[in-house]
Amino acid sequence: MLKLIIMNILDVVNLSKHYKKFKAVDNISFSLKEGEILGFLGPNGAGKTTTIQMLLGVLTPTSGQINYFGKSLQENREEILEKVNFSSTYTHLPWRLTVWENLLYTSYLYEISDRKKRIERIIEIFKLKKLHNQTMSELSAGQLTRVNLAKAFINFPKVLLLDEPTASLDPDVAVYIHDFLLNQRSQFQVSIIFTSHNMAEVEKLCDRIVFINKGKIIADDTPNNLSKTIEISHITFFLQKGTNEALAYCQQNNLIVSQNGKYFKVDCKEKTIPKILKDLMELGIEYSEISIDKPDLQDYFLAKANL
Repeated sequence: MLKLIIMNILDVVNLSKHYKKFKAVDNISFSLKEGEILGFLGPNGAGKTTTIQMLLGVLTPTSGQINYFGKSLQENREEILEKVNFSSTYTHLPWRLTVWENLLYTSYLYEISDRKKRIERIIEIFKLKKLHNQTMSELSAGQLTRVNLAKAFINFPKVLLLDEPTASLDPDVAVYIHDFLLNQRSQFQVSIIFTSHNMAEVEKLCDRIVFINKGKIIADDTPNNLSKTIEISHITFFLQKGTNEALAYCQQNNLIVSQNGKYFKVDCKEKTIPKILKDLMELGIEYSEISIDKPDLQDYFLAKANL
């Protein structure tokens, strides 16, 4: 029986970027497989942007290796970047140019045989037909994000680096983009590095997470496995009787509690939930609604971001 071997599209080996007073990226190593969507997460200042800039060849590493398709980025920059693209909500295209003009001039960075046909296809995919003659200065934040994403697909890349790609998008457009990215991965084996502060989005899209903090990688695993490392669950009640008693109970048992009107949210270890519910019942505390939420990627992010 033949075993399917999935190759690494990108290998980052002992990568560092040092400045005079600090290490922005400190000896990190990770890989990106063909067709994989990799979440690259961390708090602000963790080293994400510096890493992405090195992966794009914008910043020169202090040390380490970046290899795409088995080739060194440093030695094969032009060949590699022909197959790579990038989009960030925080990157601004020339404001006086129209959407069409921005896509056209971006296309000249790549070897594209029929630019007009390619741009028409991109405009169709990203639903920009009504906007293509408008200047960037006339667009809303969500429309700007969509054009930035469209620009990133102008060369139909094999590797995409996406920094907060759905920020400012309306929910329906964000869902459309999610489905589009998943389809690109499925149909064309596009490999994607994806940064976001929307953990629900990351859990939906990403096969694996690399978590970086203070320039170092502290985790590399699936979203589900990372969530399982957090012990704290959440119980939410709608209290009908016994508000003061519930607060006193939580304080006596060193439970973290937050209150929003009659809604109480208690953080606790999963194994203690049966005892807490039993204790509240014995204290005469009454509630009409209850939900129990196990740890998710948001909990993991909050726990590790504060390290």
